[in-house]
Amino acid sequence: MFLCNSWQDYEVLDTGGGEKLERWGNVILQRPDPQTIWPPLDKATWRKAQAVYHRSERGGGSWEFREALPERWKLRYGELSFWVRPTGFKHTGLFPEQAANWDWMAEQIRRSGRRDVRVLNLFGYTGGATLACAAAGAHVTHVDAAKGMVLWAKENRELSGLPEQRFRFIVEDALRFVQRELRRGSRYDGILMDPPSYGRGPSGEVWKLEQELYGLVSTCAQALSDEPLFFLINSYTTGFQASVLANLLGRCIPAPGGVVDAQELCLPVTAGGVLPCGCSGRWSRA
Repeated sequence: MFLCNSWQDYEVLDTGGGEKLERWGNVILQRPDPQTIWPPLDKATWRKAQAVYHRSERGGGSWEFREALPERWKLRYGELSFWVRPTGFKHTGLFPEQAANWDWMAEQIRRSGRRDVRVLNLFGYTGGATLACAAAGAHVTHVDAAKGMVLWAKENRELSGLPEQRFRFIVEDALRFVQRELRRGSRYDGILMDPPSYGRGPSGEVWKLEQELYGLVSTCAQALSDEPLFFLINSYTTGFQASVLANLLGRCIPAPGGVVDAQELCLPVTAGGVLPCGCSGRWSRA
């Protein structure tokens, strides 16, 4: 497994009963997680939750705030800083398990010894991977169809104090952007994507990961440079095995001599065990 165990400001305290208890800096949140089908190990700790997200039978849900929380607060990971806050869709603006991938990509960039590395981050969300790659020395093009998420990513860049000239922020559909980049002859040394399981495009188009992912990956592979460093696919789709991502990378990446590694992505749990958080497929140069 790819285990993310380097956080100081974030911690999974316990899991169980379809829930997870997390410490985000000094704030403790309780959120649903359908994979935690076992009972909690440390029941007393759960009473410390300052906010609990309750799912609705009609879809979505809402937060129950047991204590007054800041509108947003800062979380640090190494030299990076992020704004986090409870949102209406149970998320906080950050997926902490992805730090395992941030570290891996940063290592690929630093190990190359190059100063001209260009990275493309598709479905970039609030910019965790974008910041990590830029801090390692790359120029990063960050693409997300949600204007609010791109704005949040820009705020995280400012909070981290990273130079603006290392970034390009784009509000657009991922596939359309890549297709246009191919026509323009733009190429990237690293490409990463974190596509949703299901969604709708700006014109109402339906996106289903199992139907669209191969086409997206094969198109993006054409945008790799002649000497690519990495290609990363992340998936939270239930039932999507890591071997699916490994097969996609093996079939789609044209560069010879690469190495494919696909595994479950997990976070350690303080009370015991690990929390499964989807899977990631990584291609890198040998």
